[in-house]
Amino acid sequence: MKVFANIPGAFKLLNCLKYMEPYKKEIEAARAAGDFERERQFILKATSSWGPMVMEMFGSSVNVKGIENLPDSGPVVMVGNHQGYADIFTYFSVFTKFQFSFVAKENLGNLPFYGKWIRRIRSVLIKRNDPRASLKAISEGIEYLKQGFSLVIFPEGTRSMGPDPGRFHKGSLKLATKPGVPIVPISINGSYKMFEEEGYLKGARIDVIVHEPIETKNLSRDEERELNDKVEKIIVDGVRELQRK
Repeated sequence: MKVFANIPGAFKLLNCLKYMEPYKKEIEAARAAGDFERERQFILKATSSWGPMVMEMFGSSVNVKGIENLPDSGPVVMVGNHQGYADIFTYFSVFTKFQFSFVAKENLGNLPFYGKWIRRIRSVLIKRNDPRASLKAISEGIEYLKQGFSLVIFPEGTRSMGPDPGRFHKGSLKLATKPGVPIVPISINGSYKMFEEEGYLKGARIDVIVHEPIETKNLSRDEERELNDKVEKIIVDGVRELQRK
């Protein structure tokens, strides 16, 4: 990472926090009251204010195909390839129908300034190399889904930092199959160009395909076993389609 080249980008990201701050008290009050519907409403207001402003501030553009495939409401689990940090900016800038948060590695919850927001929007933080803690986090995610919150999971487990997706981890889709919520496969291309390509934040063109939802209720054992490969193929084929543009 180029430290000095990232100073302007860091200030821009810090400045973008102001677009979420007006909703902080409402989110926390709704959570304390157990009012999940109101909490989701204000999380959505916060993230859908923040995401587009981040993209605008860096001069990035997003082109989306198949947005009509995104359900009008959650809960769902969006499953996508993970090229770079800008995937997060991209999702929040274009998916504004309902609240969602991310399944992410635990240390992101400790980031200066943004760590509290990552936790506040109901992200599920996974502690790597600790199976017991990971199981607990997945159980937390399943409970969130049962309460009506939506989640995004990247089955590669880490950023590919380039155009080619890594292998998807088997079993990651249990987050959706256990509570029986729909899976929405998402293909993304170009997000790595916003940071990982040069090592500092800059504008990029990012392309997205929203694929048709996949129902997970009442799957047979064979269907559930085949689900990982099915979703991976849909997403990877979509990435290849975007790369041919």
